[in-house]
Parts: sequence; structure tokens; C-alpha cells
Amino acid sequence: MRILRQKFDHLNNYPPSVMYKMLKQNLISKEYADYQFLQTSKLPTMHFQPSLPRLPIPKLDLTCERYLSALKPLVIDEALRKTESNVQQFKNDMGKYLQDNLKAYDKERKFTSYISESWFDMYLRDRKPLPINYNPMLVMHNETRSEYNSQLVRTTNLIISSLRFYKSLKCGILEPEVFHLNPRKSDTDKFRNICSVLPPSMSWYGAYLFKAYPLDMSQYPNLFNTTRIPETDKDRLFSNFDGKHITVQHKGHFYAFKVLSNENDILPPAQILARIKYILDDPVKTCENPVGILTTMERNKWATIRHNLADNGNEATLKIIDSALFNVCLDDNSVGDDPYLVVRNFLHADGVNRWFDKSISLQITNDGSAAVNFEHSWGDGVAVLRYVQDIYKDSLENPLVSSETRPYDEDINNIIRLDMNLNDPLKVAIKRAKEDYKKITKSLDIDYLIFDKIGKNSCKKQSLSPDAVMQLGFQVAYHKLSGKFVPTYESCSTAAFKHGRTETVRSCTYATKAFCLAVNSSQKPSHLELKNLAAECSRVHNQLTREAAMGQGFDRHLFALRRIAERKNIKCNIFDDPEYAYINHIILSTSTLNSPAVFAGGFGPVVKDGLGVGYIIKDDSLGVLVTSYPPYQNGSDFISALRESFDDILEVITKD
Repeated sequence: MRILRQKFDHLNNYPPSVMYKMLKQNLISKEYADYQFLQTSKLPTMHFQPSLPRLPIPKLDLTCERYLSALKPLVIDEALRKTESNVQQFKNDMGKYLQDNLKAYDKERKFTSYISESWFDMYLRDRKPLPINYNPMLVMHNETRSEYNSQLVRTTNLIISSLRFYKSLKCGILEPEVFHLNPRKSDTDKFRNICSVLPPSMSWYGAYLFKAYPLDMSQYPNLFNTTRIPETDKDRLFSNFDGKHITVQHKGHFYAFKVLSNENDILPPAQILARIKYILDDPVKTCENPVGILTTMERNKWATIRHNLADNGNEATLKIIDSALFNVCLDDNSVGDDPYLVVRNFLHADGVNRWFDKSISLQITNDGSAAVNFEHSWGDGVAVLRYVQDIYKDSLENPLVSSETRPYDEDINNIIRLDMNLNDPLKVAIKRAKEDYKKITKSLDIDYLIFDKIGKNSCKKQSLSPDAVMQLGFQVAYHKLSGKFVPTYESCSTAAFKHGRTETVRSCTYATKAFCLAVNSSQKPSHLELKNLAAECSRVHNQLTREAAMGQGFDRHLFALRRIAERKNIKCNIFDDPEYAYINHIILSTSTLNSPAVFAGGFGPVVKDGLGVGYIIKDDSLGVLVTSYPPYQNGSDFISALRESFDDILEVITKD
């Protein structure tokens, strides 16, 4: 591959604008660029970042109103009246003081958002194990072409696509993430040409004139070279952005090898293929004491053991794992088309061949199924979904190796097997971690529903929000099953703002309660009344979603006020109110990441008696994945009730 190295020896050090000019002026050969970069965007990756609007702090009065509205369908009148009194007192007294403090805190940190520091802190202080509780997974659709579907070939192509994504991000030529309200008008060369000549400090405003909304890109660098390190009481995030290697797990063993040259070039495809082949062909037996299982532990216990592991002569080995670009898990098992096997393997597996602390892990089974499991503290689904979409598409459209590719004649000294020095106490800890993790994973139930009678098309035909219909289905099903209405969480990104994270859509509303009571009644009202109730559910849900996306939900605001109160040792009646604890004990935790690349997405319940509900709504069908811990909750019964509920809703919205 030709490149003018005399003058341009370290491409990663060049500003994106210079990189783009070099590409346009053919100072970098097309052959080189086509392999090294997944994208060569005219708009630099971080072009909009300086002018992104800041996450607004909602007005205290509005937050209090929204909080009470969310409680209204959940609690009895007597409890609501008591909470209303507490909220009124808070609003007129201590709430004002905390609001002023939050505004002052925000004013001092204009480079970030008021929620960012506290949100990182919340994640890193939680002591629960990462798998199931925090780490979600996204399963990619299978590769249907046999010549690209072996574990060796698919792994190599996904690694190369990941590196091409990484290089584009590192060099600032990965296309910025932009939400296009009207893609036909804004997802165009004209939009990019105009915005590219605007200074970064003004670029967001130029995009806004096109009704396009750039999204925060600050989380993207932590996709790579990043690991969550367990520490007592609070973990820390470690990043080494100069790392040039990846780690690979197979049969519980760790391997490491460079994938970038000293000049930060991606190594040739046949060379990466050869290194993966060497690992897959390694005749070593399954590791008797796999250290990866330790990342499934309660965080304080893992912190203590990790310090002992480092002190036992493994500090350098741990640094190699921590500083890797990303982790690759090569699994010996096959999952076929069985959704249960697919989800269990990629959500938790047996922990032997995993390192859940890594920011992202590519997981590939023996039969070529692939997924990404990611640690959650550093970032949210928007960044990971973009990464998954891009590498999935690139590996399909631009595969660099196939079953016909001849592996490079590899020097095995370039591949390191990271064997750990383990004393007896460490071996005992590993054995105990295996036993404990097996109990946890065995207690988790996984159920799913594919419903092919409702999709985006049928919802939009009735002028209903598809997401509102999904959420309504969950409410109807839970009420049908239990006769209750419970705290419900739907994740909504606030990435339209600088360092935005997520906000909660409280999708159990007074409107959904009215519909549930009506549709589940033995004496149903008229069809027209039910249809009007469904339309009102959609209207209210759309309003809540817009508010959340624009930083106008109440959950993050109250969370930030409570953190200030805790830091100042101030007692507040609103936070001591049992109804505040109740509304934050999330029974229905829901999230969706729709994408042509994603076969399924899943996560565990956030409380023992809760349900974890991941869902996808397609043009003419929908899919729901439910996790639960029987006997506290029964996901199978919920799925059965959900099927009936969608039938009921279908009849309401389609019947003339």
C-alpha cells in the first residue's frame, strides 16, 4: 500500500480538516485510504461538538408537576395527597435552594452537562456485578453467505471493520452522528458542504436551519482502549488511547497481538486472519482457572481479588488486557437459530470466556453468530449502536477475507498467550466465582415474542406512534396479568445536548391506565371509545418522549437535586417520601435500539421482582425479549399476556 510517508508519517496526529484535504488532494493513496478508513467524512467527527447546546436544567415547578403526574396512575389517592403536600413544601422551600445550587454547579462546568459527573459516579459506585445487571448485548444478524460465515472468517472481517471504524474515529473523519428530521433535505451533499465551511463554534446552528440535529460524540473514544477497573467503593475507568493490540479469549485463555503497526496502520487482512487462526487451532485445553469469571463478581470482592492478582505477578498482564483496543471472545459452542441459546450466550454465558469490564467485547460463536456485549458506565446505546451498525454493514459490503483467503505465514512470536500466575487462594476465588455465577444465570429466565400482525406500517396508518403502541401493550399485559400498574422506565437519549446521557420516559400514564381498565374490563366500552383512548395514549406518549429527548423529563433533574442534598447532608421530605422510593423501584424496565443490523438486544431486570424488556418494532412485525427472575416475576406469563394484549390492541386500532 502506497502512502507519502516522507511527509505524513503519523496520520493520527493530523487535524481532521488536514486529513480530509490530504485525502482530496491524493496525498494519501486511494488504495491505502480504502483499507485504513471505514469512512472519510467531509464533516469532521467532532465538528459540531463545540456548538452543541447544553443540557437544560428544567424549571423546578415543571419537574414537580411531571413527577406528580407520573405518580398519579401508580398510587392510591391518600398516598398521592401526602406526596403532593411534600412536593409543595419542597418546591417552596428546600427545592429552591437546591435548584440554585444546581444552576451554580452547572454554570461552573460549561464544558459538560449538569448530569454527567453524577451519572458516571452513580454507575461506578454501584457494587452489583456487571453481567445481567448492567452490561447489555446487541446481537447482529447472521451472515448468510457460507464463504464468510465461519468463525475464523467472520471474526477477522468484524475485527478489520472495527479497526476501520476506529481509524476513522481517531483521525476525525468518521461521519458525525446527526438526527435528520427530514433526511431528503438534510442528509445531502449540500448540507455537508455548507456545514463544513462553518466554524465549529457555529456549525450546530447551520445544521439546525436544515432541521438536522447533531448528536453528542464525546462517548465515542471510550469505545476503544477503555476498561472499568474494580476498586473498593467506587470503580474507575482506565483508558490508554495509544494501544495498538487487541485481546482474544478462547477456551478461557487470553491472547494478545498487535493489529496496528508502529505507524498506526491496520495490519494486512491475511496477517490478522493468520493470528486468529493460530488461536483457534491452539491445541491447549480449556483453561482450568479462567480469570475472566472474576469479572462476574460483586465489585468490592472483585476489587480485592484483582489487587491480589496483580500482586501475584500479574500486573503487566492485566495492563495488557486493560489497554487493548477491544476484546474478542471466540466461543467453542454453537447457537444456531435458537433465540434462547443466542440470548443466553451473548448476555451472560458461563463467564469463563468473558471479560465484562471491557468497554466492548466482540463475541463470535463456533457457527458464526456475532454480538457485542458492552460495559455501560462509560456510555450509552447511541454510540454502541452506531458502532454495531457500521461494522455489520462494512463486514457485509466490504469483506476483506473469505474462505478462500490464504493466511499470512505468521511468526507465532507475534501472538502472546497471557497465562496468569495463580496461587491457591486465587484458584479458590475462581472456583467460587464459577459456582456463584452459575446460580445467578440459572435463576434468570428468558422469554420472547415475535408478533407479525402489528408493525410500524399498521401503526402509522392509524396515525399512532409505533413506540406508544409497544409501550401500551406492555401496560395492558401487566395489568391483564396482575391487575396492577407499576413503575415503568423507557430509556430516551439526550444526546442532542453536550454530554447528554439518558432520560426516563414514564410510559405508565393516566391515559394508559384508562385504556387498560377499559380494554381489560368484562364490560368493554364501545369500539370508538377504545379507539379514542388509544389515540390519547399515543398523544401523551409522544409528548413525554419529546420532553425527555429535549432534557425536560423529571427523573434526571430530581436525581441531580438529590445528589446535591446528599453532598450537603440536607434532608428533604420529597426524597424521604416512600413514594419516591416506590416510583424508582422499576418493575418494567424497557428499551429499544432499532436497526437493520440488530437481530436482538437484551439486558437483565433492574430489580429482583422486575422485568427487563428489550424490543424491536419493524415495518410489519415486532419482537420482544423479556428477562425475569422467577418466582419474583414470570416472564413466560408476561409474554402470554402480551400476545393477548397485542391482539386486543390490533382489534381496537384496525377495526372500522
